[in-house]
Amino acid sequence: MYRLTSLTIVVSVVISSCLWSQRQLAQDASKPTGRIIVSTNRHYLQHEDGRPFFWLGDTGWLLFQKLSREEVVRYLEDRNEKGFNVIQCQVIHEMPEVDCYGDSAFVCSDPTRPALSGDPSDMKRNGYWEHVDFVIDKAQALGIYVAMVPAWGSVVRGNVFTIESAQQYARFLAERYRNKQNIFWMNGGDNRGDLKREIWEAIGSTLKKYDPDHLITFHPFGRTQSSTWFHSAGWLDFNQFQSGHRRYDQDDSPKKYGEDNWRYVQDDYGKTPPKPTLDGEPSYENIPQGLHDAAQPYWTADDARRYAYWSVFAGACGHTYGDNSVMQMYRPGDKPSYGARNYWYEALEDPGASQMRYLKNLILSRPYFERIGDQAALADTGLEKYERVLVTRGNDYLMAYTFTGSPFHLKMGRISGKTLRGWWSNPRNGEASDIGLLENTGVREFHPPGAPSHGSDWVLVLDDVRRGFSKPGTE
Repeated sequence: MYRLTSLTIVVSVVISSCLWSQRQLAQDASKPTGRIIVSTNRHYLQHEDGRPFFWLGDTGWLLFQKLSREEVVRYLEDRNEKGFNVIQCQVIHEMPEVDCYGDSAFVCSDPTRPALSGDPSDMKRNGYWEHVDFVIDKAQALGIYVAMVPAWGSVVRGNVFTIESAQQYARFLAERYRNKQNIFWMNGGDNRGDLKREIWEAIGSTLKKYDPDHLITFHPFGRTQSSTWFHSAGWLDFNQFQSGHRRYDQDDSPKKYGEDNWRYVQDDYGKTPPKPTLDGEPSYENIPQGLHDAAQPYWTADDARRYAYWSVFAGACGHTYGDNSVMQMYRPGDKPSYGARNYWYEALEDPGASQMRYLKNLILSRPYFERIGDQAALADTGLEKYERVLVTRGNDYLMAYTFTGSPFHLKMGRISGKTLRGWWSNPRNGEASDIGLLENTGVREFHPPGAPSHGSDWVLVLDDVRRGFSKPGTE
């Protein structure tokens, strides 16, 4: 969206080989390097060698434009430490385009004439594209992938591109970066696919033609999804939706999903052929609700967690987090957009950013590719909005997320095993507590720890004890 503008018994039987393999899978999944492809079941992403890839993105939209090389290192090292493995950023945000050093991206703002200078292998700063190269290479060294938006929607809507110039520019990008391991292409950029569709098709098809080994998605306008326009496009490898920044009562879109970002996942799961999907822009931490009025309440870390768990438990292949100040790299001397209150380097420590890793660790601590959303496991009916409980499971584990921490009922028997071990996993700190052994029959009521309240969120984890899984969220 950014435009600068008690059955308790002792069970000692553990299948050690299964335990080792699951821990190894979770550990290896966090290792960097290598091409990312779509999984065999077409709902997730994976490394080419078969290891799962859980997309945990951060919106650093203006990384290329506003940060110096020293600041790039600071930002990327921080996000790597916090568990992020994808950074979403704009290659071209506006025209004319320059970086923080004043180097132009193009000669005379002509997208067919990239301003190239120096030897890209020279680590000294040479120009705009060499600065982009530096960012990508530093990210690669940290095991971070860069999801690159060729041109933001406002640039395309501004008639900068013809079909021919869009093809020429996209070919330049594809040929320059196709040998980089850590690239995703993110066509679009806060834009409806039916506005300038011919340009988006030209960019997408050209990228795929000249760089077939990197996956491509489309970043749409708020409260829309890429699948509306491009699901069957040959260049679109996985879907993305932008659930956006509005409350339930602020949503004026046709679907009126409001804050229910899990509904977009359900929509995309109903389409053929199946393709992975994720929320590429939910409500940012510390941005006004509704986006434009700084007098409105601001979204918090609680809300950021809710969007993440709701969409992933519905079946998304990952999630993107955002922070208002970080996404625009708000710095001293800037006019803040969207009521930004802290500088980007201060906002790096906003709590939501540190909490996202707990979701990734939790999901990767159990068998990955078999996981599905399973609302049929929930015995309660009529739980809407913040009281909704999202359920996901594999063959022999189940997880249920409650945002308010209110009691809920589950239908047992949805996973394997006569006896289950239960855990409460805390999304705020990643800690899990053992709640003992349970019979896997009937309907059971679960009471999360503490008093119910907005943001008192918990994940119930149930495991078939025969599998000997580790504590949720650990290797």
